[in-house]
Amino acid sequence: MIAPLVRADQGELYIVAVEPDQITLHLAGMCSGCPGASLTTKSVIEPAVHAVAPSARVVVTSGIRIPDGASLVT
Repeated sequence: MIAPLVRADQGELYIVAVEPDQITLHLAGMCSGCPGASLTTKSVIEPAVHAVAPSARVVVTSGIRIPDGASLVT
């Protein structure tokens, strides 16, 4: 659900880690370094994650360098 919205803006969404109480994601592509990345995180990513995991902590990074072990969400 989230990845198509990110791709619509020429961005890429990666899953870095999923733990019982936290999900770590990474924004790349056109989202890396974009000032709108924080808006995407607060307005799109966090509400979507909290809809299925209300108590999960959501950590989102962005940048050109993809974290080791990250998986592209298609």
